Amino acid sequence: MALFGTDGIRGLANSELTAEIALDVSVAAAHILVESSSNKDHRPTAIVGQDSRASGEFLEAAVVAGLTSAGINVFRVGVLPTPAIAHLVAESHADLGVMISASHNPMPDNGIKLFARGGGKLDDAIEARIEARMGEDWKRPTGRGVGRAINDDTATERYLTHLLASVQTPLKGLKVVVDCANGASSFVAPEAYARAGADVVAIFNQPDGWNINEDCGSTHLHQLRAAVIKEGADIGIAHDGDADRCLAIDAAGNEIDGDHILAILAQSYKAQGKLKGNTVVGTVMSNLGFMHAMKNSSIDVVTTQVGDRYVLENMISNDYVLGGEQSGHVIMRDLANTGDGILTALSLLQEIVRTGKTLQELASTMVRFPQVLINVKDVEKDKLVGSSRILSAVKDAQELLGENGRVLLRPSGTEALVRVMVEAASDSLAEEVASSLADLVKDELG
Repeated sequence: MALFGTDGIRGLANSELTAEIALDVSVAAAHILVESSSNKDHRPTAIVGQDSRASGEFLEAAVVAGLTSAGINVFRVGVLPTPAIAHLVAESHADLGVMISASHNPMPDNGIKLFARGGGKLDDAIEARIEARMGEDWKRPTGRGVGRAINDDTATERYLTHLLASVQTPLKGLKVVVDCANGASSFVAPEAYARAGADVVAIFNQPDGWNINEDCGSTHLHQLRAAVIKEGADIGIAHDGDADRCLAIDAAGNEIDGDHILAILAQSYKAQGKLKGNTVVGTVMSNLGFMHAMKNSSIDVVTTQVGDRYVLENMISNDYVLGGEQSGHVIMRDLANTGDGILTALSLLQEIVRTGKTLQELASTMVRFPQVLINVKDVEKDKLVGSSRILSAVKDAQELLGENGRVLLRPSGTEALVRVMVEAASDSLAEEVASSLADLVKDELG
């Protein structure tokens, strides 16, 4: 099984993801980095950051040891969001970025994300080369050949400066509750919104190494909803553990997901003449309501497979500026080279002030279709595309739903399961069609 998934390496820390793996990956990445450098006399540099998990401490030590032992100078920036690492790599012209985080996963998990020169995520081919080089024999540098590890105390302020450069409309008059998930945004998100002019109430911003994503953050919105209503706030912002996601709660307690946010920003970009190609990039999981909202706004939609890296690849290939996922990953290429939950929130907050509309009013242009997702486990997922019986059933289901519904079956990229997703005009119809297809998948592929 491949070590790298759709977003770096991820697994149970100290079991599936060990210090030994972290060190080996770092050494292999360093070797490829040095070999691909056009300036052989230049000592490569790397930026290394982490979220607030306790396991990040030993994994960071292993990553730094691997890189410096291979002759790379490392700048440790501490607890910062994943998009901060991407920005700092680009800003400082570093050769590599390493973020130690498992994003929205539970605390016992952790992960390693690698960024190339310029701050973009590594492509599949380079990740495969790194994995192939792990554990190889190599000549170790000695003396002045080894790298140094430097604590960079300026990184947080530099990232804040980058965030605030996006603010053209001060947030004066807005009351914002931000749920930091006890994660990487705990120190910078409240500060960014406050410096932008908002009245900020921060919750779950006291990480202790163990409480990241624990009943809080973008995967547990009930706490934020209660706080927004209690505080009489205009909006609630929810980040995940590494702050590359942004979801929201409006003043009435309604959930505003990534599709809603992307729709609001797409309409704003078009109104301001900033939407290149009159196109926004989504994924195959984008809600049908988003598709209809974009059609009603005369905005074209291009879809990719699930994963913000694939959204970004399409945006770069076609020079689009806006794309994202239902999960709250939103990429604004005019502001950053990766999805950034805090930048997304700042853009959304500015749109509220700029238009004078409430979040509920802005989100009303998209009506979310009921969506049912069933994970059919323990099946031979590779046989999905060859099953004429399943293909026929999917075709029949799509004809039944018509323009007001959608069917999507796709094998998981990491588990032995098939995801059955159905959208329909009503919850009951979506549930009925999804259950029927899930039963068929289990019968055919189980």
